[in-house]
Amino acid sequence: METRVALIGIVVEDAAYVERLNEILHQYSRYIIGRMGLPYHKRGINIISIAMDAPADAISALSGKLGMLPGVTSKAVYSKLPEGSGGETVRGGKDE
Repeated sequence: METRVALIGIVVEDAAYVERLNEILHQYSRYIIGRMGLPYHKRGINIISIAMDAPADAISALSGKLGMLPGVTSKAVYSKLPEGSGGETVRGGKDE
């Protein structure tokens, strides 16, 4: 199965949906590399980042499900490494 490395950025503006958000994340836990949550008390929001290594459709599905929750915004950013890459360095940038 080909996988991609991605980061999902989540902004939670309505804490009433945090429990449902965590349930959805649990469904995809086998793909999650790490998670970081930051409460931003000044604005009354929470900022969460999820690092994943998963098939592209699983990343997209997770981001979409989270974004459908009221008061929750979610976006995915994908690594430029080829699918299933074993971590080889991609050469050819302007700095090389």
